[in-house]
Amino acid sequence: MRDVIRDSYSGHLLRLVHKPHYLRYAEEEDGFVIPKFDQSEEVKDGDRQMVNTDSLPSVRGVDLHLVTWYGPKDSENPRNWTLGKKCYVVFLIMILTTTVYVGSAIYSPALEQASEYFDVSTTVGSLGISLFVAGYGVGPLFLSGPSEVPAIGRTSIYIITLFIFLILNILTALVTNFAGFCILRFLAGFMGSPALATAGASLDDMFPAHKLAYSMGFWGLAAEAAPAMAPIISGFVVEHHGWRWAFWEMTIMSGFSLIILFFTLPETSPDTILLRRAQRIRQKNGNWHYQSQSEITHAALPYRQILVDSLLRPIALTFTEPIIIAINLYTGLVYATLYSFFESFPLVYEQGYGWSLGVSTLPFAALFIGSFIGWVIYCYWNWKWVDITYDPAALRPAPETRIPTAFIGAFCFPTCVLWFAWTAIRCHWIAPVLSGIPFGMGSTLIFNPFLTYLPYAYPRYAASALASNDFFRSMMGAGMPIAAHPLFNNLGVAWGNTIIGILSVAMIPIPFVLYRAGPWLRKNSKIAL
Repeated sequence: MRDVIRDSYSGHLLRLVHKPHYLRYAEEEDGFVIPKFDQSEEVKDGDRQMVNTDSLPSVRGVDLHLVTWYGPKDSENPRNWTLGKKCYVVFLIMILTTTVYVGSAIYSPALEQASEYFDVSTTVGSLGISLFVAGYGVGPLFLSGPSEVPAIGRTSIYIITLFIFLILNILTALVTNFAGFCILRFLAGFMGSPALATAGASLDDMFPAHKLAYSMGFWGLAAEAAPAMAPIISGFVVEHHGWRWAFWEMTIMSGFSLIILFFTLPETSPDTILLRRAQRIRQKNGNWHYQSQSEITHAALPYRQILVDSLLRPIALTFTEPIIIAINLYTGLVYATLYSFFESFPLVYEQGYGWSLGVSTLPFAALFIGSFIGWVIYCYWNWKWVDITYDPAALRPAPETRIPTAFIGAFCFPTCVLWFAWTAIRCHWIAPVLSGIPFGMGSTLIFNPFLTYLPYAYPRYAASALASNDFFRSMMGAGMPIAAHPLFNNLGVAWGNTIIGILSVAMIPIPFVLYRAGPWLRKNSKIAL
């Protein structure tokens, strides 16, 4: 636990002011002897490869000492952390992800009350959902790239943006005009976005390929379940205490998350950890020739290029990589369908079955149940066909081995939508409620394979690839609450969802095509593995 606190954001700030003995690193202890680092041409960290210093013209010929890990079992290497520490960090990332994702849909039960308060139509009032989703779609393009810069790291981005997210939720609970409400919702989504794109890269920092699926599954479960559970969290309190309490609940959740992450979330980026190690060694002996790989690499690059690459890379990936384009389209449709439920569920359960506001949010629990079933299936598949067959001496398996469970999800998705479309209001209420289970299964079995596939297809740009996916699917999700109102009012719940179901059927070939054509597409890409 001492290491967790020492490596947390609070520990880092404390060490800038004062270095208490119990928060010291090995390099700061009296009598520490700098070991002889491996200066071979190729330095490996698990599956990662770092650039040979001789390949960098700006530093060639300089007597540099490359600071790496203290052997293959270095406890500072996130891949070597204890299982308990890794699980705790996964738990913290799940808390962060849940807090932000709940923020999008927690407003949906408050939509009518807030629209009445601001004297706008419910279609205009739905901007409170759309702008938040748009914010956390745009945010990673600006906030996830810098997390790949070693001097910044991932934890700093998480903590600073979460603090601003907390302030914005307080202001949203107090706002008195609709323009200010819309601006605050967009900014809240923007500031909450790193958890949604960078979190996958944090997990990749800690787990090797054959173990990553479990942690990604947990994270995916949080990401999938949070929007579904959000209306239940706020439905009853909004019904009895008013629309502002949806945002007071968000304030409480984000405040709790900020406290626990501020004091106990350690840095996971290997480049950042090694950079700080190199800085400590230089401070210890005054020899500036001790440098980390990231410092050596960035020495050959102007700061302007580093900044441009960090900010523009996710945008470039969104429009230039066929693999990412296909995955973005598919996950975007799944996301848009989820947000269409925030419009169609009230029509079905409040107006159709005559339920109260709070009770009408309970069918969203079926989506959570389905997500949990999908997570179990995904983890079992990984254990049976990936984990127990893993051979560290063998060649790394192709990234496409992560895709097969998406074959099941591809058929669950349209099953749910068409099932809901033609049973809602026509049958006993249990029929449309149960249709949410295959949607939860399908979304989990689509998201988890793809979000695990992307970091292994683009290992050097994992955060940027995930940021691209978050941007695209969020833009589709953001547009759906606005489009869903006229869609369901003009065509009805049955035919409106049928259109979505037909689109989902058209997406079924995507995982099959990527599984077969993925190696060829990666071979013809300049940046894929």
